[in-house]
Amino acid sequence: MAELVTVARPYAKAAFKFAQENNALAEWSAMLGFAAAVIADESMKTVLDDPQLTAEKQAEIFISVCADKLNEGGKNFVTQLAQNKRLSVLPEVSVLFEHLLAEEQRSEDVLVTSAFELSDAEAASLKQALAKKLGKEVNLNSTVDKSLIGGVIVRAGDMVIDSSVRGKLNQLSQGLN
Repeated sequence: MAELVTVARPYAKAAFKFAQENNALAEWSAMLGFAAAVIADESMKTVLDDPQLTAEKQAEIFISVCADKLNEGGKNFVTQLAQNKRLSVLPEVSVLFEHLLAEEQRSEDVLVTSAFELSDAEAASLKQALAKKLGKEVNLNSTVDKSLIGGVIVRAGDMVIDSSVRGKLNQLSQGLN
């Protein structure tokens, strides 16, 4: 997985820079998301894995399947990926592009897992506190996990804040051992 991300990163950055220069970030986000879904389809993988296909033919088939969902820049991008035998990294390119887009828009998707459903006031308060801590706009997604007993677990990118009762009991248990 880490290797695919390493391979995909320069393509994602190039696509992002191109989209940014052409004021087409939303369009490129949609194109890459669609292309990632197409390449993830099993029947498409089977077709593109044919060793008889040249890079040009792979690009041509892929572009014909995507039809009008790709603009000229998107078609050129897919052709470049095919020529470098990198079509398989399109899903990672799409994910990395979305991360770059979120950074550009200074927003962060935050997952909050709580023992009980959060009230609107609690969610708003948590959203405000996280926005202040992260220095970004926060998109709050919440789930319920009754095994937490109480409290919340907050996940924002690489950051995890575990203030659940279960987490505190685990810490106490480890400290005693």
